[in-house]
Formats: sequence, C-alpha cells, structure tokens
Amino acid sequence: MNLSFKQRQALDGLLHTNGYTDYKWIDPHKIIVSQWVRMKCMFGCGEYGRGATCPPNTPSVADCRQFFSEYSDAVILHFEGKMDKPEDRHAWSGKINAKLVKLEREIFLAGYEKAFLLFMDSCCFCKDCTGSRETCDQPRMARPAPEAMAVDVFSTVRQFDFNINVRTEYDQKMDRYSFLMVA
Repeated sequence: MNLSFKQRQALDGLLHTNGYTDYKWIDPHKIIVSQWVRMKCMFGCGEYGRGATCPPNTPSVADCRQFFSEYSDAVILHFEGKMDKPEDRHAWSGKINAKLVKLEREIFLAGYEKAFLLFMDSCCFCKDCTGSRETCDQPRMARPAPEAMAVDVFSTVRQFDFNINVRTEYDQKMDRYSFLMVA
C-alpha cells in the first residue's frame, strides 16, 4: 500500500528538518536491478570482496530484486560533490552517510519499521574494513551502496530526470545518489 499524502508530508518534514531538499519520491518497482552491475563490482571495483557491505557480502541479484519488490515507496536523494583529490571522496561520503543513517533511524522511529537506506557510496566508516558482516566494527551503521544491491543507478535516476554522467577527470562534479526505502 502506498503512503498517503499526509504520511508523505510528515516524511517530507523529516527530510527537510535534516537538511535534505534535493530528492524525489519514486515507485521502487522502477528501480532497475541488473546483473551487469554485479559484474562491474566483481570485475572492475577495487572494493569487491573487501567491504562488509560490498559483494560478495550482499544478496544475490535475484534477492536484490525481491527486496525492492517488497516496498511501495522510496526516495532518491541527490548529492553533488567536487573533490580536489580522489582520496577526499571517502571523507565526504562518510559524513553524508553518517547523516543518512540518522535519517533512516528517525523515519524508523516515526513508525516506518521497514525503513532501509542505501548509501550514496561505499560504507567507508572504518579506515580498515574487516571485510565481513560477522566482524564488522559498525554493524548498526553499515549499509550497502545501491550498486552493491545491483542497482543500475545511471538508468534508474535518469528516469526521474536527475543528472548523472561518467566523470572523465577527478576534478569534475560528481552526482551521487542514495535510496531510502520506506514502506
């Protein structure tokens, strides 16, 4: 069942109170989950197998599809960033992800027990990730990125008229996206 207008208004209030204004409500059934995204994780990402919230420590692509099918409402949150050095990205992401976990908790406490957040980047709370969910130092805060859940972020956000492009230089503006699953 979809959220009512009144419920969305209340959640919009929580989003705005926490400083989020660049977001859109979406139908989570329009989130594109693709096998090719998992392949890019496996064969192209230096974090594959190293992060507690990265593949292979995430559900199968089929299980990811099932996960999204259980929701009727979601929010895409947009973040823009420009880094002077590539290594600055994780500090920027870490601050945003910490705030996002707080937002997820507030929405949960507001009565939305299914609230679940996908970070806008890899977890990066710990300098040295244990690489395992069982030994994670921050299990209450750790969340997967959309790509770790096989989300084709490029195609998904473009459906909702968000900007996203492949960057060819590190000093170019980044468009990053977080997904907040609500009900």
